[in-house]
Amino acid sequence: MPAGITSLFTAWTELASTTYRNHSSEVADNVTKHNALYKRLAAKGKVRTEDGGLSIVQPLEYASNSTYQRYSGYDTLNISAVDVITAAEFAWKQVAVNVAASGLELRTNMGGNRIVNFTKAKVRNAMNSFKNGLSTDLYSDGTATNQMNGLQALIADAGTGTVGQINSSTYPFWQNIVQSAAAPLQGGSAITPSATTIESLMLALWIKLTRGSDQPDMIVLSDDYFTFYEQSQTSLKRYTADENGQGGMVSMKYKTADVFFDSSGGIPTAHGYFINTDYIDVVAHSAANMTMMDELRSVNQDAVVIPILFQGNLAVSNRSLQGVLKA
Repeated sequence: MPAGITSLFTAWTELASTTYRNHSSEVADNVTKHNALYKRLAAKGKVRTEDGGLSIVQPLEYASNSTYQRYSGYDTLNISAVDVITAAEFAWKQVAVNVAASGLELRTNMGGNRIVNFTKAKVRNAMNSFKNGLSTDLYSDGTATNQMNGLQALIADAGTGTVGQINSSTYPFWQNIVQSAAAPLQGGSAITPSATTIESLMLALWIKLTRGSDQPDMIVLSDDYFTFYEQSQTSLKRYTADENGQGGMVSMKYKTADVFFDSSGGIPTAHGYFINTDYIDVVAHSAANMTMMDELRSVNQDAVVIPILFQGNLAVSNRSLQGVLKA
């Protein structure tokens, strides 16, 4: 590659790297403001980094221990082994967004503020792409190629499935709770979700997910279910603090939980997720946590690419305290 082109690419790479470093904190901030789940997990210190390992190991927190026993004097104590599984393992998932520029673009934008504004636009586009893509993945069912386990995977419509390499059909403690309007938890015939019935569906699920002080602290509803819930609260509306509404996330209250309609999208129609965020984490690799890498130059193109990488996953340590409300 001619020296002039090499120096041009080098100068632009340095400018792009500096621009990204100066604004790198905005990537996480924008994801936080754009996604209700990430915002809550970040606020509770549930976004963590790890330095390596073949997978993300998430220690399990059981709903109960079967060796609890009342005894007197010399009674034989129950020393039976409880479930042998002590941790779930989540695969690393990788995401890349590239800041790319062709030689034509760089030469066209050479000089003064033109190249600075061009670079800022490229970096800003990459940051916005990361924000939108990661938000979608956090709510996904994880079935797209190389996609992380999103909320729909951890809190499944069937309540079962293999999550974190644990088959919940074999280990029932690893199933999440399902409230289906077609077959309600409270029994009886099917219930058609509406403004007059939505709370009866929510209450039965809430009760199932309450264990002492463990309760859902966050409920994310699809736009139709959020509409039903708001209409049911016509004379009792309670909105949470203003900061919860950043990024288009409208929030109300249900008992002790914040109820969100997340305008970033990803929640399927006719669904609500009752989440105990004490048992959910976003885990990222410390060396690839929305991190800008070294430039890559093509051997047969007049262009340069700078990847921004994320390596991580959404992990859960107790599925039995998570629930889904569906039609």
